Amino acid sequence: MNPQPAQPVIDTHVLLRDGDKLLFSQRGGPYGYGRWHMPSGKLDQGEPIRAGAARELFEETGVEVDPAQLRLVHVVHHKQSESIERIGFFFEAVEWVGEPVNKEPAKCLELCWFSVHELPEDIIEYPKEGLLGYLEGSGVLRECGW
Repeated sequence: MNPQPAQPVIDTHVLLRDGDKLLFSQRGGPYGYGRWHMPSGKLDQGEPIRAGAARELFEETGVEVDPAQLRLVHVVHHKQSESIERIGFFFEAVEWVGEPVNKEPAKCLELCWFSVHELPEDIIEYPKEGLLGYLEGSGVLRECGW
C-alpha cells in the first residue's frame, strides 16, 4: 500500500512585537482553555500565507499590518494526533496600525503584553516551540509531537 500524501493544516502565528514586549492571547475556547499563545489561525484555501497571517491578526486584535512587513522567523511541524498534522508559520510584526483589542471574546479571555524576558508560564506547547525557536535563534524549523 502506498502512503498517502500529508494534508497538514496550515497555521499562521504573529509575534506582534513592541520593543521587548510580545502580545499574547489567553485562550477562551475548549482547546487550551486559559493558556497563552500568540494571535494565530488557519490559512484559508487559496490565500497567500502572509495575507492570511495579517487577516488573522486583524480578526483577533483589530491590528492592521501590511503583509509585506511580516517577517518569517520560524516554522513548526506539529503532530497534533494520529490523524492531524499542522505546519505553523511564525511571523514577526514590528510595524502596525491600531491598538490591540479583544475582537473575539468567545475565543479569547484577554490580550496581554509580556516581556520577552518574563514570558507567561502556561503557553500552549505547539506555539511555544515556534516562540522559543524565534527567541533562541535556534534555526528555522522545529518538529513537535512526533
